[in-house]
Amino acid sequence: MADLFFHRPVLVAAACALLATPGLARAEAPVLSLPMDCTVGKTCAVQHYVDHDPGPGVLDYRGQHRTYDGHDGMDLRLMTMAAQRAGVAVLAAAPGRVARLRDGVADISIRATGAPSVAGQECGNGLVIAHGDGWETQYCHLARGSLAVKVGDMVARGQPVGRVGLSGNTEFPHLHLTVRHGTSVVDPFAPGPGVGPPGLWDLAASRALAYRAGEVLNMGWADKPVTEAAIDSGALAAPTAASAVLAPYVRLIGLAAGDVIEFSLTGPAGTRLAQVRLPPLDRDKDSYWTFIGHRMPAGGWTRGRYAAEVRVLRAGAAVLDRRIETTL
Repeated sequence: MADLFFHRPVLVAAACALLATPGLARAEAPVLSLPMDCTVGKTCAVQHYVDHDPGPGVLDYRGQHRTYDGHDGMDLRLMTMAAQRAGVAVLAAAPGRVARLRDGVADISIRATGAPSVAGQECGNGLVIAHGDGWETQYCHLARGSLAVKVGDMVARGQPVGRVGLSGNTEFPHLHLTVRHGTSVVDPFAPGPGVGPPGLWDLAASRALAYRAGEVLNMGWADKPVTEAAIDSGALAAPTAASAVLAPYVRLIGLAAGDVIEFSLTGPAGTRLAQVRLPPLDRDKDSYWTFIGHRMPAGGWTRGRYAAEVRVLRAGAAVLDRRIETTL
């Protein structure tokens, strides 16, 4: 993410050797708490990590591909646009002083028709907090008009500094958090040789942000065929005994090339109503959604419990398995 208003150009690759630098002790680095008022895995999820590959390839700190080329931070996203509109606080990850900030950038996806250029404002609305000894954290993509601090303010750990938005170079509501020491980006999950978990995170944040090999972002029920925009709205109507269609849906993130998605719908007594097994993915997928549907039979729905289950197979083993139920 290039945004010269907020920071100097940096070398992400330099982060790997940072804490091996003579005279720099682990204790001097800030200890970070969760930078968003959310529950990871329920109301927010990690979309991207820092890219450790110095070339055109991508590697996150676990040697997987949950990042993109040159990405210099962690993206912690909300599950839907509805959640963003309701308002979710961005929190100071460590105590410090507000060094720089910007507000006034529109909240609009870069994929939206007529979206303005974000050149030079890729971070959107946001701020930088200085923590001493050259350490700073940067918070990007905040909602316009939501910043609750000003330059020079001292902030406490966990203090709300704004709300999650859709400003700058983004197409989904999230917080982009970058950690730096001097001119080097530091991956808080893997700040340097010999520094294992929890990295720069406190124990609570480290547990909450434990690495996942993909994730179910949304899963639910609808009474009609589903679109991704409808999932994002958070306003899909739940089916009832009078619904003409029963349509479970799922949206997944962090999938890898070769993953196989299985999605099934069963009725009372385990009757199989619908099932799909999709071909192996041809490439890594940041996000992937699908739904299956079943029309009401001539005699109406059998009263009882219905279940939808999604499984993601990677190299033949299940890395994701989620089941939801509803009663008609």
